[in-house]
Amino acid sequence: MDIDDIHPDARAVLERRRSLGLGPLHELGVRRVRFLQRLTEAMGGTSGPAVAATTDMRVPGPDGDIDVRAYRPEGDGPYPTVVFFHGGGFVFGSIETHDALCRALATESDSVVLSVDYRLAPEDPFPAAVEDAYAATAWAADNPEKLRSTGELSVVGDSAGGTLAAVVALMAAEREAGIEREGVTVETDVVPDIDRQALLYPGVGVAEGQESVEEFGGLVLTQDDLEWFRDCYYGDEATQRHPYADPIHADDFAGVAPATVLTAGFDPLRDGGRAYAAKLVGDGVDTTFEEFDDMIHGFATEIGRIERAQEAVEFVAADLP
Repeated sequence: MDIDDIHPDARAVLERRRSLGLGPLHELGVRRVRFLQRLTEAMGGTSGPAVAATTDMRVPGPDGDIDVRAYRPEGDGPYPTVVFFHGGGFVFGSIETHDALCRALATESDSVVLSVDYRLAPEDPFPAAVEDAYAATAWAADNPEKLRSTGELSVVGDSAGGTLAAVVALMAAEREAGIEREGVTVETDVVPDIDRQALLYPGVGVAEGQESVEEFGGLVLTQDDLEWFRDCYYGDEATQRHPYADPIHADDFAGVAPATVLTAGFDPLRDGGRAYAAKLVGDGVDTTFEEFDDMIHGFATEIGRIERAQEAVEFVAADLP
């Protein structure tokens, strides 16, 4: 694929980042990356559509309460529930960084979207994010009345959040089958009945030497950035092979919720996402796959800047209950 084939909107976003003089994330380090994130949030980023209401809440988690934000669409409800996990390599990202995306998702899917502020690495490496993600999903499943929910439940995430959505769907299916894996603590007896998982350019199955890693490392994420994220979150290669760390390593996807997998053509994570979708299909999971071939990593968060970001939200929303 030729770099000239990147969509003009995406090229403009890349140029904007270059004009700000931002270096690779791993060179900035955790503190500066998070400082720049907070600065961007304070200045205001892209704005999503208006929703009927947003409600900031706290739900029980394995290491204290977890901050969440519920986005309610227009109408009296009840609505299906979407539990959303933000991206950021498990190192940064927040409810605020993905506010526009969650607003658009709530509007297009006519669902209440519950965005989860899970713990971040390196302070809280694996399995902290997984435990928080599962706990928040179990709470949503067990408290439909608090969300004005129909009881229908989906998990959605982008990038690292896509990994978490895939893991939560896998955990729910395995716990329903009586399978519990060492290394991840689940403090609730609730097993969420997940109707759909939607993974936007997820960080699954990514490996050195993949064509997409070699060709597109550097557009948004460098190869060193990917290694930095791995070091912060997983710590070592053995941990990365845990199916709840990277679900590409699961042996069997029987009973896992139907999936929507979306990849970006100019994304180093592209080939991992392709491989995961193929593995789901191979195990008989009803899977919808779409590649936005002229897009870059993270494009769905650029509501208002990249036209196809809205298209991606509409594509995902169409598959949700």
